Amino acid sequence: MSKFKLFCLPYAGGSAVIFNKWKQYLSTDIELVPIELAGRGKRIHESFYVDLPEVIEDVFGIISKMINGGSYALYGHSMGGLISYQLYIELRKRKCKLPEHVFFSGRGAPHIERPDEKKYHLLEESEFKKQVLELGGTPPAFFEYPELLEIFLPLLRNDFKLAETDTHHGEIHPLDCNISVFYGEDEDLTIEQCEGWNMHTNKMCNLYSFRGGHFFLHDEIEQIARIVNENLLTNLWCQQETQKIETHF
Repeated sequence: MSKFKLFCLPYAGGSAVIFNKWKQYLSTDIELVPIELAGRGKRIHESFYVDLPEVIEDVFGIISKMINGGSYALYGHSMGGLISYQLYIELRKRKCKLPEHVFFSGRGAPHIERPDEKKYHLLEESEFKKQVLELGGTPPAFFEYPELLEIFLPLLRNDFKLAETDTHHGEIHPLDCNISVFYGEDEDLTIEQCEGWNMHTNKMCNLYSFRGGHFFLHDEIEQIARIVNENLLTNLWCQQETQKIETHF
């Protein structure tokens, strides 16, 4: 039986390399497939996305070639969670093979908009830098290199714009698979935003909290991988048992 593919989508400004350390903790039955978005990493010379639909079309083109041979799941952190949600809807719309599980990490339910939610992409340059530093995830020393900031900040601002101007905000399209919601105990998400994901699936929704803020995924890799393994291997076992029953009869 082919491996269970796990497609991982990064946060705003993030590259596929943020998931490299996961390999040593994931089951050998799971194939890690980090997705590189345009404008970063190996695709740094490509133009930034114009809007979220362009992101979805691009990611769809990447994974649609790899999902017909076996089971797969999606994992998205922050902006990556939004992409995963819209990608599932697009896959269903095009009648493609759907994920067995979706992991939404560091992202509140899409139908809940907070009145105090910041619009980072609209901030003035100095305030933008300050807020990015406070968010964490970017080492303070990084800001000492103007040549790096010249590349990174425009990408980050554009990613924030993509995530903060989602035209589907408020809509609910329940997924037809189990979902898991990961959040940091100290990040700026309300319980309502986390529990709100229950409305976005017709099946099971499990919530998991982790120590730390928004970028807990860097410090809690082993625990995250354990939960991913448990969920995906349970799916794999169920499929194998179903095949045995079907073969028997």
